Parts: sequence; structure tokens; C-alpha cells
Amino acid sequence: MNSLQTASTIARRALSPTLKTSFWLLKLMIPISLLVRLFQYWGIIDVIARWFSPLFHILGLPGRAAIPFFTTVLNTTYAGIAVMTSLPLTLREATILSVMMVLCHALPIESAINKMTGSSFLIMCILRLAMAVIAALYLNMILPQMNLPFSYAQNNAVFVSIPELIKEWAANTVKIVALIFLIIYILMLIQQIIQMHHLMPKLSHSLRPLMKVFGLPEDAAYLWLVGNILGISYGGAVMMDMLKKRLITKEQANDMNYHLVMNHSLLEDTSVFAAVGISAFWIVSSRLIFAFVVVWVRKFILHIKSYFITRCHSVH
Repeated sequence: MNSLQTASTIARRALSPTLKTSFWLLKLMIPISLLVRLFQYWGIIDVIARWFSPLFHILGLPGRAAIPFFTTVLNTTYAGIAVMTSLPLTLREATILSVMMVLCHALPIESAINKMTGSSFLIMCILRLAMAVIAALYLNMILPQMNLPFSYAQNNAVFVSIPELIKEWAANTVKIVALIFLIIYILMLIQQIIQMHHLMPKLSHSLRPLMKVFGLPEDAAYLWLVGNILGISYGGAVMMDMLKKRLITKEQANDMNYHLVMNHSLLEDTSVFAAVGISAFWIVSSRLIFAFVVVWVRKFILHIKSYFITRCHSVH
């Protein structure tokens, strides 16, 4: 097969899953984003913002930021982005909010997958919510002002009628839809190239030294790569298969989950948020830092716990 035929095959294979994924996401995103715009029109957003303003103000965010955050917690980053781009935010606020969203998206679904691979559902949920708050506090302390308006966020225009609002919403939605379709297609192309050329084992081998830095076993490189390219759902499926084949232990799978809940779908999430104007640097650096901290702090706590248990047994 020559290079032109190969490229054509890859492009064709990537199109079908792109259409399916995009259609599924749009069924979720479009009604949510329209509902948020209608809530703005009716003043419901202002009421919700007042409820959450005291808490979110500490994080450097307006109270209305609670809506895209909790939308993301219960759904996907795409649903959260659809809401986020419907609200007036500064670039600084959108950056803090985006990091919170990538740390907490699809929380019930992904925590259920974590449970299937040996981790506690409740602990995974609490950990991710807590780290999202800590990450927001961290960014609120170190980020410069960046008071420019978030490029895709709606302005504070007052619409005199619902048809006028829907016209403005539709124009913005078309841009977001086109952007998301393009991103998903590119990601599917990358996935097809990796699969066709059997690159995953080669890439994972080169990442083995990095696993030590993250406090993970060297053999976790393959799982790390799957989780960061394909996400927790695919990563969980691979992990369960490896558990069945006894290629990894439950303890190793649990250790891996503590890292991946902080840092998964790195390629996809970073691409999507960068496309709407969020700095890739803050997305990637924050996730890597907190994944590093979570694993090593947990290792330290377990070490201290083991030390005192051993001392207690030796005394008795």
C-alpha cells in the first residue's frame, strides 16, 4: 500500500467514528447551551450566581462559573465548554474554570470505571473535587490578571426578544460545532495512525523513565499512554483486561488510577480548550503537577501508616 492509499484509508476510517462521536456530543451540547442562554435571558443565571458567589469568589471566579463546572462534573468537558462559551468571562476566569473542568469532568461515570479497576468510587469523587478546588486556589494565586474577555464567551448584550437571542446563540453554536468536529477528526486520525503503525508499544517504552518521576511502576507506561490518548474509559477497559491476565496487580491498578484521575485524556482535553482560547501551558502543567503531588503524597501517607502499624506490632 503506497503512502497516498494509506492516507486515504486512515482518513476514511477516522470519519465514521468522528461523525458518531460528534453527533452524540452535539445531542448533549446544543440543548444545554441553549438552555443556559435562555436562563440568562430570564435572569435565572443571576440568581444561581448569587448563591455560589461567596465560594467561587475565593477561587477567583464569579458565581455563574458554577454552572459550567457542575455541568462538566455530571456530563463531559464538551458540555461544560458549551456552557462556558455562553457566559461572559475574562480569560483569567476561563483559565481557572477550565482547569477545574478537566480535573472533574464526567465524575460519576469515570469514578464508576475506577471502581471496576479496584479504586473506591467515593474516594475518587472526593479526591477530584478537592483537587479541583485546590488547583483553582493555586491558579488564583499565581495567574496574572488577564482581564481580556475570553474569546468565545458571550458578551453582556441585552436581547429584547427570544428570536434575537436564538439567532445570536445559533451563530456562536455553529462556530463551536465546526471547531469540535475538526478537533475530534484530527484526534481520530492520530488514533488511526497509532493503531495502523503499531506505535503504542514503541511510545510506551520511551516513557518508562517518566513513570518513575510520577511515582508509578515502569510497566505502567503503556496504561499511562492509553489513558492520556484514549481516556479513562478506554484505559479502564485495558486495565481490566490486564488485571484478568494478571499482568498487573490490583494495587498497581489502584496506584495508576490516582494518577490518571488527575491526568487523563491529556491530548484531547488540551486540544479542545486550546482551540477555544485557553492556554495549553496552564492545562498541561496544572494536571501534571497535581498528578505528581497526589501520587507521591499518597505514597508518603501509606509509608507513614505502614511504619506505625509495624511499630505497634513490634511493641505488642
